[in-house]
Amino acid sequence: MTDQLKYKIAISLVKGLGPKLIRSVVAYLGTVEAVFLEKEKLLTKIPGIGTRQASLIANVHPWERVEQEMAFIQKHKIQPSFFLDDDFPSRLNNCEDGPVMLYSKGGHTLGGQKLLSVVGTRNVTEEGKKNCRDVIRDLATNHPELTIVSGLAYGVDICAHRAALEFGLPTIAVLAHGLDRIYPALHRSEAKELIARGALLTEFMSETNPDRQNFVKRNRIVAGLSDATLVVESATKGGALITAHLAQSYNRDVLAFPGRADDEFSRGCNKLIKTNVAALIENAADLEYALGWEVEDKKGEGQQLTIFNEPAGEAGVIYNLIRQEKMASVNFLSITTGIPVAKMATLLLQLEFDGLLKSLPGNMYRCL
Repeated sequence: MTDQLKYKIAISLVKGLGPKLIRSVVAYLGTVEAVFLEKEKLLTKIPGIGTRQASLIANVHPWERVEQEMAFIQKHKIQPSFFLDDDFPSRLNNCEDGPVMLYSKGGHTLGGQKLLSVVGTRNVTEEGKKNCRDVIRDLATNHPELTIVSGLAYGVDICAHRAALEFGLPTIAVLAHGLDRIYPALHRSEAKELIARGALLTEFMSETNPDRQNFVKRNRIVAGLSDATLVVESATKGGALITAHLAQSYNRDVLAFPGRADDEFSRGCNKLIKTNVAALIENAADLEYALGWEVEDKKGEGQQLTIFNEPAGEAGVIYNLIRQEKMASVNFLSITTGIPVAKMATLLLQLEFDGLLKSLPGNMYRCL
């Protein structure tokens, strides 16, 4: 275990510093270690840090708790990941309120070409179970590289995980507690299989209970980790709708199965569709069409290479990075490539004029 990990865990324990402010402080000082080595008076000069936050940072003494967590990580072979680490999920760094520290157990890298979050009510109907299983089965046939993301809860969540495991897809369960427990305990056997064929993922340290507020925090990771979120069934209120709206705020695609107007657990999906938050789908083919996955075959890729000349120089670096990430923000591109934002904007505009990129709301870009 490195000293750097000690500081990475410690900064997540400073009360009054949310993910956005932590990113800002680390960027300003250059390293996470510097946050704890800087004098309190100088900390107040950091944009967004006032006297209160500076005092909290300067006087925090989390080292005993940090050492305890590092021992837990080592003993249970947990993979910690800080937002600046190479193995941190890049999609989450495109989310303004994304976590800064993650803990995972399993063989999945948390990245990949295609990730789909599947969410819904805990009171899933038999029709909902069938729709969930059928769509994952068909997607597994056409997209064996796909990873299914959900929350290991009752209802749609566990149905999605079980379908992924049944049809050979890796699956990630995002938890609302530490990795020293499984909630609900009834899903312990699926969790063990997930570790072997996917991963358990959380931003919470060990000894963290599955308290209500943690589920809302968990939902933003479910939404931000994937390219799209599919809502199978939902009432007009609940965690699935929160996740759908979070996904929309991250400029991710949202999809939903429609249902009868008098079905309680279809009303949420119908509302998402009526308000243009979600695209209506009835099967895997609809989902593939909505996400543009139906053209991503080897034949299509080969044809594209014969039509377009790939850009060179810095424009080529940007284009290849967006193609790798599927979608990326201007800030992410600038930080990753080291190209100043002003110059980045010019290069992105040229790539857009060349018909290679499409601009999206929120200063996001994706390849055409």
